[in-house]
Amino acid sequence: MKEIIDSQMTSAIAAGVFPGASLLVSSQYKIVHFGHYGQTQSQGKPVDKTTIFDLASLTKPLATSLAILHMAQKGFIQLDQKISSIFPQQMSSETMDIEVRQLLCHQSGLPAHRPYFEQLINEPQHTRSDKILNMIFNEPLVDKPGNKTEYSDLGFMILDAAIQRITGYRLDRYVLKHIYQPLGLKAPFFIDLFEQKTISTENFAATEICPWRKKNLIAEVHDDNAYVLGGICGHAGLFGTAWDVYQLLFILLEIYHNRSTQKYAHVIHREWLHTFFQIPAGAERPLGFDIPTPPESSSGNFFSTNSVGHLGFTGTSFWMDLEKSIIIILLTNRVHPSRNNIKIRHFRPQIHDIIMQNLIK
Repeated sequence: MKEIIDSQMTSAIAAGVFPGASLLVSSQYKIVHFGHYGQTQSQGKPVDKTTIFDLASLTKPLATSLAILHMAQKGFIQLDQKISSIFPQQMSSETMDIEVRQLLCHQSGLPAHRPYFEQLINEPQHTRSDKILNMIFNEPLVDKPGNKTEYSDLGFMILDAAIQRITGYRLDRYVLKHIYQPLGLKAPFFIDLFEQKTISTENFAATEICPWRKKNLIAEVHDDNAYVLGGICGHAGLFGTAWDVYQLLFILLEIYHNRSTQKYAHVIHREWLHTFFQIPAGAERPLGFDIPTPPESSSGNFFSTNSVGHLGFTGTSFWMDLEKSIIIILLTNRVHPSRNNIKIRHFRPQIHDIIMQNLIK
């Protein structure tokens, strides 16, 4: 399998699908392939096991959703709770009936995206979070809550704010203190852009040469709205290596299959994880995660219907087949030097199919 995967990945780099990538494949709790390809940027260093990628929207399942799961099992928040109970006096008449569950499975009725950064970039840093929240709460809905699935960054910005409003912890600190550290993990991690702290960028894969920030983005969140909020947000901001992502997914898979005995039970309850991996009645997605969507799923054609995963805009993804206990993590920086490169859309299902066909034959 290694030869055909290496050939496909090398060809993808030659074809300009992405400058660099890490690919990790696990089956039955054992790593069967862990390869690194290309460079961190044009004229950059070779990608290796230490290369850190901007995980983009993998933040949604791997940070924000796990934080809400943990809060729910502790009784700090309820899935059917209306967000107007968390943010009184801030809601429009349209948004006040949105429930936490609807935010998680993208049935809030909120639009997919808004370029809030254009308005906020000239605002003082300390006022931006409140301003963006007010703008979201006053967005006209594209449909009534619960009626339609519309993938939305805005919903996860609200969840981010809810975590801080209820617990007093910022998202990065909550997941580190209550989830990652208790699970024995130091990463993935967020980078606080408002902190005056020097970070070594040596191991980071570059993302876009940003047209409005006027620089090559390295160790700085790519997402524009997350950037103006200081890099810590519910929809984007997480960084990590393929190994970092794997360690977390490995633990989730162990919990799901009850292999961890009592090792992780104090952190994530199996029953709650099953709830988050299931699609609620009337919805199309599970809570914070995605599922394969034939006939043109990014996961390809061979993941079972009992699978979860997610994509990140920067060229990152993971897919986890809960039935077959297979994990595939593909981290790339396809947006370097420009986000206009969308060749990964064709390549990603193709590489998943090649891997799965070799694993299940």
